[in-house]
Amino acid sequence: MFENETIKLRKFTTKDYTTYHDWQNDMEVMKSTNLHLDVHTLEETEQFVTTIVSQSNAKAYMIVHKETERLVGIVSLINMDYKNRSAECIIDIGAKDMWGKGIGSSAISLILEFAFLELNLHRVYLQVFSFNKKAIKLYEKMGFTHEGNQRQALYRMGTWHDIIMMSILENEYIS
Repeated sequence: MFENETIKLRKFTTKDYTTYHDWQNDMEVMKSTNLHLDVHTLEETEQFVTTIVSQSNAKAYMIVHKETERLVGIVSLINMDYKNRSAECIIDIGAKDMWGKGIGSSAISLILEFAFLELNLHRVYLQVFSFNKKAIKLYEKMGFTHEGNQRQALYRMGTWHDIIMMSILENEYIS
């Protein structure tokens, strides 16, 4: 269940902090996904990773490219709400040379399978910046529906951008 022809997912561990640190401090990687661009020390990243790994309401996985066994990104379900059976999905492809190679769609496909078929979630939602057209197209292709916008909620690259809210429901995924 945690792999397909392109990638496999494995649990995010505290040992991954140096790889995640490299991605987190690459502004080209983070400008499309991270609300707050900032440079982080290695110690700050280690503390952040330790916090994420220890949370019971987060399911975080490293994306491993099967052919090379290289870590290429992270995909997570966070803000797990078991009562209402929902979670937020986040994804970062940190290996820039793997952009546009289907890693994102493969990872989203696996995390949705896990969310709906194993965790019995009803709804998975995400946030995407309005200028990230490739991601929006991917999420639409995967079955996500636009729910609304947080208007001009992000100042990036000298201008204001909306944050688009999208979700997919269990019955939309299964049908």
